[in-house]
Amino acid sequence: MTDVKEPPPSAVIAAGDMVEAAGHPVGGGLIKDHYDPQLTNEDLAPLANQSWSTYNIFAFWMSDVHSVGGYVTAGSLFALGLASWQVLIALLVGIVIVYYLCNLVAKPSQQAGVPYPVVCRSPFGVLGANIPAIIRGLIAVAWYGIQTYLASAALDIVLLKLFPGLAPYADVEQYGFTGLSLLGWGSFTLLWILQAAVFWRGMESIRKFIDFCGPAVYVVMFILCGYLLWKSGWHVSLNLGGEKKGNSLVIMLGAIALVVSYFSGPMLNFGDFARYGKSFEAVKKGNFLGLPVNFLVFSLLVVITAAATVPVFGELLTDPVQTVARIDSVTAIVLGALTFSIATIGINIVANFISPAFDFSNVSPQKISWRMGGMIAAVGSVLLTPWNLYSNPEVIHYTLETLGAFIGPLFGVLLADFYLVRKQKIVVDDLFTMSKTANYWYKGGYNPVAVVATIIGAVLAMAPVLLGGIVFGMAGASQYSWFIGCGVAFAIYYLLATRGPWRMSALRLAEGATLVDAEHDPA
Repeated sequence: MTDVKEPPPSAVIAAGDMVEAAGHPVGGGLIKDHYDPQLTNEDLAPLANQSWSTYNIFAFWMSDVHSVGGYVTAGSLFALGLASWQVLIALLVGIVIVYYLCNLVAKPSQQAGVPYPVVCRSPFGVLGANIPAIIRGLIAVAWYGIQTYLASAALDIVLLKLFPGLAPYADVEQYGFTGLSLLGWGSFTLLWILQAAVFWRGMESIRKFIDFCGPAVYVVMFILCGYLLWKSGWHVSLNLGGEKKGNSLVIMLGAIALVVSYFSGPMLNFGDFARYGKSFEAVKKGNFLGLPVNFLVFSLLVVITAAATVPVFGELLTDPVQTVARIDSVTAIVLGALTFSIATIGINIVANFISPAFDFSNVSPQKISWRMGGMIAAVGSVLLTPWNLYSNPEVIHYTLETLGAFIGPLFGVLLADFYLVRKQKIVVDDLFTMSKTANYWYKGGYNPVAVVATIIGAVLAMAPVLLGGIVFGMAGASQYSWFIGCGVAFAIYYLLATRGPWRMSALRLAEGATLVDAEHDPA
C-alpha cells in the first residue's frame, strides 16, 4: 500500500480496543480526507501499520480450535459409524482444505489492510457489502450462543459436584424453559453477563486471559487422555463408531465436509485477522502451524480420549465435559470443567465478538461501534436458544449444514471476484467512496451479479438440507451444503461478470489512488 502516514490518536484507540479483544498487538486505521463517513470509521479504514507475526496468527487458531465445540464436533463424527482412524483421517483432510481456503480468503484483506466486510465491497458494491456482513454477523451470533451454552454446561457440572442438592433444578422436565433447565439458565446467564461485561468495559485485561485459554485446554486434554489410558490399562481399541449406513468412503467424504462447515464461519471472515499480518507469508505460516499441525495434535487427543472412554466407562463419550464428569475425583472434575468453561469463553471472545463488531459496524459505521456490535451479538444469541442448536450429533450436523449453505456462496463470490475477475487487484480508496463514477458503485451501490449469485447458491445449497428426509438422495447431499453453495455462486458470479449485460468493466485508477496488486506483489 502507498500514501501511508501516522494514524490519528483516535484511530489507534478505537482499533486498539478491537484488536485487544483478540489479545494481539494494536494497529490503527488511516482515514483519508475524501473517504465518505457513511462507509468509514477507524475500525474499517486501511491499517497504517500491519505488525502481526506468524505466532500471532498461530495463537489465534490455537484459541479457536481448542474448544468444547471443536471437541464435540469432532466426536460427533463417530455417530456416522466411522472407526477412530477414519474419524482422524476425515478431521485431517478437512483441516487441510480449511488451511488452503483460509490462505485464499486472507490475501485480499492482508494486502489491502481492511477487514472482511470492506473487502466484500469489491464484489458486492459499497452498499451491497452489507448483505454478506449481516449474514456473517448473524452466524456469529449463533456461534456466540452455542459457545456460551457449551461453557455453561461445563459450569453446570462443577455446580452439581459441589452442590448435589441442585440436581432437581438441572432436570429440564422438572424445572425447564425453552429446552433448558433452571440450573442451565442460571449458568448461561452468569457467563452471558460475564462476557458482556468484558466486552463493554474494555479489553486490556483479556490479553493474558486469552493467551491462557489455548494452552490450558491442551494441558487438561493431555492429562485427561493420559488418565483414561492409564485407567484402561493401555488397551484401547480404535474400532469404534455406531451403525454404519452406506459406503465408508462416502461417509468419510461427508465427515470431511462437516469439518469444513464447522470452520466455515471463522474461515470466511479470517480477513478480519489476516489484515493485521505483517506479510502474506507470515499469515500463511501461522495458518500452517495453527491449522494442520495444531489440529493434528488436537485430533489425536480427541480420538484417543474418546476411544479410551469405552473400556473405562463402558460407553463411548464424545463430550469432554461429560467425560470429565465421570471421573471419581471432585477436584479433577472441578478443575477440568472450569478449564473447559473458561477456555470456551476466551474462544468466544476471539471468534464471535470480532466478526459481528466489524460486520455490524460496516452497516452503519458512524452509529454502530465495535462495542455495540458485540452487544448486538450477545443479545441476539439468547433469542436463538442455542442449546437447541447443538444438543446431539444429528442436530449438530443439521446446524453445520445450514450455516454452510449460507456461508459457502459468500465465499465463492469473494474468491471468484478477487482471483478470476479482478485478477487480485483492489482500488482501496474506491472501497470508501459513494462516488457514482468509482469502481465499486455498480448500480446504486449494489452489484447485481453478486446478489444473484449469492441467492441462487444459497437456495440450491439449502434445498438438500430442507429436503433431506423427504426426497431420496438429498440427505447425503446436505452434508456438502458449503461446497454446493460455494461452487454454484463461484461459477455463476464468474459467468455473469465476464459476459452478458452485467459484464463488469476493467478497474479504473484515479490519480493518486491506492492500488493493491496482489498478483504481482504476492508477499
